[in-house]
Amino acid sequence: MDASARSETARSATGTRSAERAVAAVWRIESARIVGALTRMVGDFGLAEDLAQEALVDALRQWPIEGVPRNAGAWLTAVAKRKAIDGWRRAERLEARVAVLAHDLEREQAEAPELPWDPDAVDDDVLRLMFIACHPVLSREAQVALTLRVVGGLSSEEIARAFLVPTATVQQRIVRAKKTLTAAHAPFEVPPREEHAERVGAILGVLYLIFNEAHAASSGPEWMRPELSDEAIRLGRVLAALMPREPEVHGLVALMELTAARFAARVDRNGDPVLLADQDRRRWDRGRITRGRAALATADALGRGRGAYGLQAAIAECHAVADSVDDTDWDRIVLLYEALGRISPSPVVELNRAAAVAMATGPASALRIIDQLSASGALRGYHLLPATRGELLRRLGREDEARSEFAVAAAIAGNDRERALLERKARGSQR
Repeated sequence: MDASARSETARSATGTRSAERAVAAVWRIESARIVGALTRMVGDFGLAEDLAQEALVDALRQWPIEGVPRNAGAWLTAVAKRKAIDGWRRAERLEARVAVLAHDLEREQAEAPELPWDPDAVDDDVLRLMFIACHPVLSREAQVALTLRVVGGLSSEEIARAFLVPTATVQQRIVRAKKTLTAAHAPFEVPPREEHAERVGAILGVLYLIFNEAHAASSGPEWMRPELSDEAIRLGRVLAALMPREPEVHGLVALMELTAARFAARVDRNGDPVLLADQDRRRWDRGRITRGRAALATADALGRGRGAYGLQAAIAECHAVADSVDDTDWDRIVLLYEALGRISPSPVVELNRAAAVAMATGPASALRIIDQLSASGALRGYHLLPATRGELLRRLGREDEARSEFAVAAAIAGNDRERALLERKARGSQR
């Protein structure tokens, strides 16, 4: 191969890689809007996603040759719509509908090229897509996979890596979810007002679960998965723009921002956990803290009181504004946990309240709460219960009992980094 041929091959390869990066970027930003618009058009969520994927294949073939279109998202949507029309034509049905849609598509294409495709704009189709991805007929695992795939724009491989499951498992969940939605005739719409609170709660629950897995990975070699937190926050902000009058949406965004602000200080240079008392607060992300406090202020300004996410955000704010553990307003945190326990009671909330009580009034009173939790059996198998009990016993000078509790916690911890930390404590080492 001569020099000119090698140069041409190199340019072709570079163009292909550039187009692939463009396709990936456009899909990450625009997937929700594209699939939403297609679902509204064809009336079938599964078909809509298939059409969008086919359009991506066309983009990978054409963009390296023709260049990336100025309005790449609009290009993908138009190609997918054309494929839908071709499919109907091949089926020799819905002729009148085809004619109308074809006319509309021609008009859209004539108007679209000079219109900027704004990645920050949101519309009702995206909101409908969130509702259908978190439909109550789906399992929570399916809701998470579908939300990250069709709303977040993540590939099956990316979702699998984030949750440490085989790619085939994620793909099966997505395929099964589509079939379930089709079988249930799930409408592509914002639910009626009487179902609104419950269905919004489902969406928030999915985002909260995604973020919690980022904050403290349930298994695997790394303690945190920051890439998941970025996705959860991004989707939370999209939802906040779509539903600006829902205080709990802003509350969840505030909670995620304020919590993620501490991520850089939660691990040392080796990736091992650094607990709150030992964190270098200079490494906390002040930009995230500012955004989180602003989101909480927005929720409060709506005047409907704080829900579970708003109260948790308020707790995170107490940590964010304190210069040190000793300067933290622990009495206020205890009150906030008490309020949270009244509106959203759970043994985990009670465990967290006990940890705050230990800081506010001492370990002895907190140990009584922990012992009651332990006797109830509500947190059997949850490693943070013996881990917290171990901390309290250590502070009370009961070292042998503390090491025993840390050993129990280490034995049932799923995350490798956290298990190693607990094992060190069981041997009597603080780090």
